[in-house]
Amino acid sequence: MSVVPCNCSHTTEKHTSEGEGESFHKFFECWIFEQNQHLKELLTAESTQLTDEQLEAVNDRVMEHYECYYKAKSRSAKQDVLSMLSPTWTSSLEEAFLWIGGWRPSMAFHLLYSKSGLQFEARLGELIQGLRTHDLGDLSASQLAQFDEMQRRTILEEREISDLMARHQESVADASMVELSHVVSEMIRANETGEVDEKKEIEDRVESALVPKEEGLEMILQKADELRLRTLKAIVCVLAPKQAIHFLIAAAELHLRLHEWGKKMDARKGNLGFGETKTHGSSS
Repeated sequence: MSVVPCNCSHTTEKHTSEGEGESFHKFFECWIFEQNQHLKELLTAESTQLTDEQLEAVNDRVMEHYECYYKAKSRSAKQDVLSMLSPTWTSSLEEAFLWIGGWRPSMAFHLLYSKSGLQFEARLGELIQGLRTHDLGDLSASQLAQFDEMQRRTILEEREISDLMARHQESVADASMVELSHVVSEMIRANETGEVDEKKEIEDRVESALVPKEEGLEMILQKADELRLRTLKAIVCVLAPKQAIHFLIAAAELHLRLHEWGKKMDARKGNLGFGETKTHGSSS
């Protein structure tokens, strides 16, 4: 299903009568369409003789598009963090590889090294002759050292956020939750609806118990998304403008193709998701 390109910067700024998950689903359809358009622009920049300033302008537009995504996601998470952590706009294949509502930040380095190795092998003859290829197979010793240190820091932050999520998940079984679940279960077993005031009191207790759980999830998701975006920016910053073009191409191709393959798998298996079927708005 194709969608008409839209301005992602205002897609989710005002809330409608739709649920937040549905609103972000529509935003995602727009965003992934535009990612495909950016990929075409990146491919043109790769094959055209452009100045560093022109290449940087292309890279900046692509990075602004990523920033737009995470700003919109943050706004939506404040309204419905559970939808952001259990997205219906991704395929089952993509969901299987999610880390706290998105891609694992350290994966960006695996992508970088994989593409670097492939391009190094493809242009080995030129590199042996001392020719510059200006792609990811042409990384300097200084760049590799920076990426190594950057990867170590990113993995450490990932672990800290994962531990934070683990502790928060365990809080679902804390004393207050166990006591409350027992009280409600006793009422159900006794087939008691209770007085209106008593029922309202129980509902208030349930809401009071769940609100901090959602707030904690929102905070953890925010940390994870900040690390994702910060990692992308840091990698692009170390790369030369033409190298950054190659990296952003690889990132977009991997995301778009996984999304496409996952949709096809869901269609074959008849997996259900958002609405009646797990539909996605990419023409990639």
